[in-house]
Amino acid sequence: MPPMPKSEQIWFNGEFVPWDEARTHVLSHVVHYGSSVFEGIRCYATKKGPAVFRLKDHVTRLFDSARIYRMEIPFDRGQVAEAILETIRVNRLEACYIRPIAFRGYGSLGVDPLSCPVDTVIAVWEWGEYLGEEALEQGVSVCTSSWNRSAPNTMPNLAKAGGNYLNSQLVRMEANANGYDEGIVLGPDGLVSEGSGENVFLVKDGGIHTPASHHSILPGITRHSAITLARDLGMEVQSGAIPRELLYIADEVFFTGTAAEISPVRAIDKIPIGSGRRGPVTERLQTLFFQTINAEVEDRHGWLTFV
Repeated sequence: MPPMPKSEQIWFNGEFVPWDEARTHVLSHVVHYGSSVFEGIRCYATKKGPAVFRLKDHVTRLFDSARIYRMEIPFDRGQVAEAILETIRVNRLEACYIRPIAFRGYGSLGVDPLSCPVDTVIAVWEWGEYLGEEALEQGVSVCTSSWNRSAPNTMPNLAKAGGNYLNSQLVRMEANANGYDEGIVLGPDGLVSEGSGENVFLVKDGGIHTPASHHSILPGITRHSAITLARDLGMEVQSGAIPRELLYIADEVFFTGTAAEISPVRAIDKIPIGSGRRGPVTERLQTLFFQTINAEVEDRHGWLTFV
């Protein structure tokens, strides 16, 4: 991936600091134990001005993740939401990726993190398509990872926590090393879980299927958006158990995520999916999704917050 493009200012514990001066100590708890919770959010350059997609829902999940890890964020939800908008304004960006993160800072290096302060940071920068521009139409090539997701009683998959993504790094590095764009992970029960950083959907005989929340997934906000839009279009969506082999015989498979948006999968383990490119159901969902985030149609669900 290309180097991260910088913006001018980062919101750090309530104050703006220059990008290169937003630092934490090397002995901060988060560096050693992955003790952070975070969100990935997008701001889109719509015809009506820059708008953040599902801001309230992302902030709510950030605070829910923090609660699971007994982490007291020293700001309330309204303050964090407004800080996100102000960070976009200060950096004068029309479209950007947004990364709010709360983490255990410098204080103690015992495993028990409660004596460490909780630092809160918001950064924004320009970021294009996560899986590449061609992925939105041509689809991506995916493998089934040799790594599995952890069982629900080992790490809380409902929390978007930094430490959880050590597993995702292994999945993505393995996939890329073997010539694939992304990996699909199975859960401890051998059933389909998710991608390294995306939720998975398949289309079979006109119906849409996705793993349920108890299959070691992070129930994504874009996942929920795709389900909502599919039902708006009169499509049936079911959440449940998906065996690996069902992916191979699906008519379509696609990923959803803040970074990936809605991206089709053209092949899994070198088996072409459907026609080997984006299918009609994925295309319909993509079209309505992009019309919605670009404010080209009525925002029926109140998903856009204008900057």
